[in-house]
Amino acid sequence: MSAPATHFGRLSRTAQRWADGWQRIGLQTQFYATTLRHIPDALVRYRIELLRLIAQMGLGTGALAVIGGTVAIVAFLTMTTGALSAVIGYNQLADIGVEALTGFASAYFNVRLAAPLTSGIALAATIGAGATAQLGAMRINEEIDALEVMGVRAIAYLASSRVVAGVIVVVPLYCVAVLAAFFSTRVLTTVAYGQSIGVYDHYFHTFLYPVDLVWSFVLAVSMGILIMLVHTYYGFNASGGPAGVGEAVGRAVRTSLVSSAVLTVFISFALYKASGGFHLSG
Repeated sequence: MSAPATHFGRLSRTAQRWADGWQRIGLQTQFYATTLRHIPDALVRYRIELLRLIAQMGLGTGALAVIGGTVAIVAFLTMTTGALSAVIGYNQLADIGVEALTGFASAYFNVRLAAPLTSGIALAATIGAGATAQLGAMRINEEIDALEVMGVRAIAYLASSRVVAGVIVVVPLYCVAVLAAFFSTRVLTTVAYGQSIGVYDHYFHTFLYPVDLVWSFVLAVSMGILIMLVHTYYGFNASGGPAGVGEAVGRAVRTSLVSSAVLTVFISFALYKASGGFHLSG
């Protein structure tokens, strides 16, 4: 084969990969728009299914319900993150003689970065992965096709209802996450490192802005919507038998984690800009 023909073949394959990639993006965008458009139908027509999904996502089923379901998982992960904030924050600040500002580190980093990202990881690994596996199993067993034959709006019944349930569940879950992060940071700083409770509380309450908590909840809800959209898409379009369902779960988790991190960066820059929105002086 001549050199021009070889280069033409490579260009053709590259162009085909680009075209396939853009087509997948277009199909995902279309599915997301359809899912969001059918949310009113899910709220009106499928209220019983919506309540079942809320209970399942919040408390779990089977063995997961014994340990408290998603609530316990989110609380444990954010407590770990809060403890890391205490350890790293106290030791780093102690190197320059301002370990009293550990309360500031808790109020700043837990609210703006640590708690939202940790909650997003927990949601993707529990609620999101479960939704992908459920929908994928229904797809390969032709249950979704059966629903469509019976006249049920499959996207509204399966995808839109899960998005709504995920958003409803993420609000109390995020309350637990933030409180667990604050609690673990405070306990570790004041008990393990022996810092005065009054000093810690002073700097914590000084730099804990209520508006930051509001925006943190907005970020958590946005991440919940994005995670559920991604996981319902991959589950709804799974193929290839049980192995295909496992592959869909893996792709959904990777996509949702990357998307959540990108969303956090963009929203943080939009809200706090480059300065961070605080003034530390004295």
